[in-house]
Parts: sequence; C-alpha cells; structure tokens
Amino acid sequence: MRRKAREWRPRGNQGSGAVPSPAEPSMSSRPNTLSYLAIGKIVRPWGVQGEVKVEVLTDWPERFGLLEYVYLGEQAKLYRLERFRLYKGYALLKLADCDDRVTAEALRGQLVQIPSEKAMPLDEGEYYVHQIEGLEVWTDEGESLGHVVEVLFTGSNEVYVVHGPQGEVLIPAIADVVLQVDLEEGRLIVHLMDGLLGTSQDFTGNKPSHAKTQSTPSH
Repeated sequence: MRRKAREWRPRGNQGSGAVPSPAEPSMSSRPNTLSYLAIGKIVRPWGVQGEVKVEVLTDWPERFGLLEYVYLGEQAKLYRLERFRLYKGYALLKLADCDDRVTAEALRGQLVQIPSEKAMPLDEGEYYVHQIEGLEVWTDEGESLGHVVEVLFTGSNEVYVVHGPQGEVLIPAIADVVLQVDLEEGRLIVHLMDGLLGTSQDFTGNKPSHAKTQSTPSH
C-alpha cells in the first residue's frame, strides 16, 4: 500500500498536454496529447559552464543517467541532456545549448520533466501519487467519503486527504485501512478505524506534514 512520492505530475499537467517526469523528447512546446511527470527542479546555476543544480524529485536519482532528453517548465521545452552527476543529494545537469552561467540562470525554478510513459515501473501494491489523487473513496460498508485531494508524507506511511460529505478525513495508507485500490474504477475501498472520522489527525494522533514534493506525488 505504498506509493511513490517522487516522480509526480505537476498541477495543470493532468492529461491535457503535460509529460510525466522521467525522460523523453518532444521539442520546444508541449504536445497536446501528452502528460508529464516532474523528476527534478532547477534551483540555481552551477559553475560557469552552463551546468544547473537540480533538486531531485524522484525516488530514483540514477534515472537521470538513463535520459537523453528532458522537458523544462510549463511549456515542456525539450532539452538534450549532455551529462549528469550526483553531488551531495542534488543532480548536476549539463543541457545542450546551455553553455554559460547567464543561460543557466534563466532556467532557475523550472521543473525537469519526462513523459508519463517513462515513469519507473513500480512493484505490486505501489502507486504514483497522481494515480491516488482524485480517486473516489468508499468505506467497506458502502458509505462515500468523497475524493482524495492530496497525499501527505509522514515518514512512517502516507496519508490520503479526503474531502467530501464528512468534511476532511485523513486516511492512513496502511493495509488495515486501505483495503482496495481500483484504478480502473477510480476508487479506494477503506475500513474506518475508530477515531478516523471527525478528526483531522492521523492514526498516530499527529497532524501529518505535507509532502516535500509539493503539488503532487507520494512514497
């Protein structure tokens, strides 16, 4: 019942022309039929030869080394990836046609994305955050709780934030609670433990912190 909090679909890229984060080429502006996942975010230039320092937003940082192309920003502009290395938890990327610090500075803040079909395969019972968000949530007694609007990461497990008739309900993503994930039907079946309704705390009694990956994924 684990979900990958990294490699996530940026807000606004949900089926209308975004590309999921792992790698793949698609020149300059983003095609209308693709969707993207973010695997990193450029935080600043690195050195004077056009490299950029990237915050890693994937559970598989080594995946950068498998990519030939990445897409940057809301327009999903295509860049060829010339080289990559890891440094103190960050990825250092050299992109084609980015050969000096001034050009690299212009890329600050851009998401590094790949087409969704390039997402890393998951083990059975694991899901990407964008697959969980939006699912309809039903109890095993047939009561509708609403829809998953966000996935939070607490360190021990994920927590699904559900908005619906009961207001906000926090569902811990553990086997005793989440009984079934049906992506084809777009629903979750959950068993409500004592105290889950009428509280904004998770099963440990503490309000979970929001995921580092901001607008979309889960671990």
